[in-house]
Amino acid sequence: MRGGPAIHKLLLYYPVTNACFNTPTYCQFAVDYYLYREGMKWFWDQYTACMEDRNQIMASPLRASEERLKNFPDTMIINGEADVLRSEGEAFVKKLRCAGVAVTAVLVPRTIHDFVMLNALDQTNACRMAMDMSVTWMNT
Repeated sequence: MRGGPAIHKLLLYYPVTNACFNTPTYCQFAVDYYLYREGMKWFWDQYTACMEDRNQIMASPLRASEERLKNFPDTMIINGEADVLRSEGEAFVKKLRCAGVAVTAVLVPRTIHDFVMLNALDQTNACRMAMDMSVTWMNT
């Protein structure tokens, strides 16, 4: 978007793509699923409390037009099922596809946010599968 280096592929784990806290998964997994809705509000407040800044596409790329997204690199998005961010990750998959971007979307059942980063979950089937898929995808 800004004339930086060309990115060959983009790999996103449970991405934050929109400063909105009223999606279906924000409501469904608001509490008791590791990353809470109120926790995400706090994180956004640390990043910027200004709604004008939050609405900018560099902070909330889901708000970008398909025209702005059409030159995105091939993208893989991996979402956990029990994650407040799942709805926006899935919406970003759809928006990128509508923009003509090649997207690989993976939904890992019965997983929480950060399941590939938490040491306690490192050897779970979900984490190992996501990591193996990521490496294979990046190397193809």
